[in-house]
Amino acid sequence: MKEIPSSCNTHPLIRKALETNVPIGELIGFTVGEIGDGRAVGSFQAGPQHANPMGTLHGGVLCDVSDAAMGMALASTLTADESFTTVDLQIHFFRPVWRAQLRAEARVVHRGKTVGYVECGVTDENGKLVAKASSTCIVLRGEKATGR
Repeated sequence: MKEIPSSCNTHPLIRKALETNVPIGELIGFTVGEIGDGRAVGSFQAGPQHANPMGTLHGGVLCDVSDAAMGMALASTLTADESFTTVDLQIHFFRPVWRAQLRAEARVVHRGKTVGYVECGVTDENGKLVAKASSTCIVLRGEKATGR
């Protein structure tokens, strides 16, 4: 079990992500931490098991890592009775990756009452930008947030 930072918003989504092995993170091999204040950081070691037919990192994996970091960044802005759902996800790829330690740093750019907009930069171990993602999310409340 990962330790929950004292400065971390204890929203149930964040607590679940930090206390358990989130299935998609376990499958692909990424983690998300440093969650709080509209920010989250994902960590991922890319290798040949993540390759597309050309031998480079499959773009969908970068989407998953970015989406997870952006989701936790937005979750850090929610109250305990709120949840969210993603309605738009975009990613732009800037350079190929074969083997690399990647860092996905997400931050909430705008958080309104109903809509949140989040961006995520993915860099390699040399600090070079590999991809940039963005996401638009709808904040859910009441019955719509139940069970999410």
